[in-house]
Amino acid sequence: MSNHKMSDALPMDINKLTNYLEQQVEGFQGPITLEKFSGGQSNPTYKVTTQSGTYVLRKQPSGQLLKSAHAVDREYNVLNALKNTPVPVAKVFHLCEDKRIIGSMFYLMEFCDGTIYWRSALTEIDSNERRAAMYDAMNKALVALHKVDVDAVGLSDYSKGGNYFERQLARWTSQYQVTELQKIAAMDQLGQWLDKNVPQDDGRVCLVHGDYRLDNVMFKKDAPEIIAILDWELSTLGHPFADLAYQCMGLRMPQGLGSIDGLKGVDRASLGIPNEAEYVAKYCQRMGIKHIENWTFYLAFSFFRLAAIAQGIAKRASQGNASNENANTVGSYVEPLAQMALQIIADDES
Repeated sequence: MSNHKMSDALPMDINKLTNYLEQQVEGFQGPITLEKFSGGQSNPTYKVTTQSGTYVLRKQPSGQLLKSAHAVDREYNVLNALKNTPVPVAKVFHLCEDKRIIGSMFYLMEFCDGTIYWRSALTEIDSNERRAAMYDAMNKALVALHKVDVDAVGLSDYSKGGNYFERQLARWTSQYQVTELQKIAAMDQLGQWLDKNVPQDDGRVCLVHGDYRLDNVMFKKDAPEIIAILDWELSTLGHPFADLAYQCMGLRMPQGLGSIDGLKGVDRASLGIPNEAEYVAKYCQRMGIKHIENWTFYLAFSFFRLAAIAQGIAKRASQGNASNENANTVGSYVEPLAQMALQIIADDES
């Protein structure tokens, strides 16, 4: 493991990277200093400070990668496509697909100087009004994303067609099976229930973020306004309710379960934070829809998918190439996540 630590400290040839970026990015000027951001399980992310300004570099992790995982090129393409839409995103400058430069694919984007919040209860905010406005801003940004005309921005071939949930269920079931370290009965049971209860395709297709939650949006430093939605690695063309249910799932979590810090047991009204029904109703109103059928399925699916992602991180940790040192503990979340979903199903059926 000592090699792994060293590669984190100096993961790339700085001179080679500097020369390359000076040729590729207009106005870019070295020398550069690199600083790795903590957090971000998936794609190692660095702050790049130069004479010409501050940038962010995101790269694929080293080592063997699951097919279709860590697709920084997809991330770059979606950010590039969204640049002239109402969706708040960072500006991107260059995608490097030549692995010889730093050993893996990477892209360069602007450094957005805002604030990221990690606790869903927003305890660092001192007013209920502001907390309410922040949740409203998240709701509004999600609607803006789901209203993007994918054909007009050039993303019509961003994923395969067909029933999104069928496709996703097949994908995450197989990813889970490939990374399974031991049998978890609750996951098998949940997978079987989902399989039997996939809603009929209602024809809704939009760009979905895939990991939409509080710590993946950046707020202005002095206002309840979102300046950038971050971390687009799991984005695809899919069903809008997947993003909405995923965010609501995160808010149902207990506090302190890994990086997702939920609101389970928290009195939301006392903090000015909308409850789930209010948040969903506001989304529906903005999207111009009456209400959402099959909500239990969408929530349960979100838990399954997150559990499958956690299992993948645990598997990488067992092979020694996860980006974050907390990756080992993530594997212990798989079963509780599946149990939470089974509980939601049981409550709905009772």
